[in-house]
Amino acid sequence: MPEVDYSEPVNLVCIDLSNPDLTATAAQVRKACLDSGFFYVVHHGIDQDILAEVFEQSRRLFALPDEEKMKLLRNENHRGYTPYQAESLNPSMQPEGDWKESYYIGPEASNVDQGKRFHGPNQWPSTELLPCWRETMEDYYEKVLNVGRRLIPLIALALNLDATYFNKPRMMDEPLAFIRLLHYPGKSSSSESGIIGASAHSDYGMLTLLATDGVQGLQICRNKDSWPQIWENVPPLKGAFVINIGDMLERWSNCLFRSTLHRVTINAQERYSVAFFLDPNVDCLVECLPSCCTETNPARFPPIRSGDYLQERIEMTYSSTH
Repeated sequence: MPEVDYSEPVNLVCIDLSNPDLTATAAQVRKACLDSGFFYVVHHGIDQDILAEVFEQSRRLFALPDEEKMKLLRNENHRGYTPYQAESLNPSMQPEGDWKESYYIGPEASNVDQGKRFHGPNQWPSTELLPCWRETMEDYYEKVLNVGRRLIPLIALALNLDATYFNKPRMMDEPLAFIRLLHYPGKSSSSESGIIGASAHSDYGMLTLLATDGVQGLQICRNKDSWPQIWENVPPLKGAFVINIGDMLERWSNCLFRSTLHRVTINAQERYSVAFFLDPNVDCLVECLPSCCTETNPARFPPIRSGDYLQERIEMTYSSTH
């Protein structure tokens, strides 16, 4: 598909989570979700020192020898290491796989959770190789999950729902939430040679909270049906999370909020980022929200369990490179 790269950065809405006026903040969130599906979040409560330590520990993990990382290969519960080119987010454009390596960390399962899909113990690197690594990631997991929980009422208000709508039992009380550490090599992107950090895709789930190391690379295509595709740079904003909505929220909102196509290009500089995927309970029934359908605008999608939807999308992503 033809592409056009804009050199000008996209101008994203910036949400201040310390603002006590939830109505005004939700109106900004709605504007962002109707326009680009992306926005910044500042004053989120996570100190820069904590984020810096997360990035340092991420670098140490990816610097390990390949044989050590492969001992922690991603398992059936979606936890662990994914090597370069193990997945392709856009198989038609990147059939040999994306140029990134990653590491998934999910909720640490209790005895009650054992056997549930996407639930299980995490894989942790040896403390001899990476002391304090587990503690750093567990601490960050709880802190970024708290940021996500503060965003959910704003999403509800932005959809003209009550702020507590997603607090209903079996919706978001046991969310599927995963950290994904990402490392892109110091190569140069080229669509002709198939070197793209993360090929064009939209995220599967509800919300993604992204922390970056300040290296440029993220691009969005606001109209995924456009021809040619027009790509705009998302500049890093120091201290901010980049938030985007995913396909599940698009489905839930009956396409009112549209998930946005995005990709990561790479250059001669290494790039690290930390994504946090926040999704509903595995057994949450995702069906058209009451504020998003009418007699003249009926539901476009049948109801589906969150876990079923995510399983289907994950299998498509990883089967495409084998």
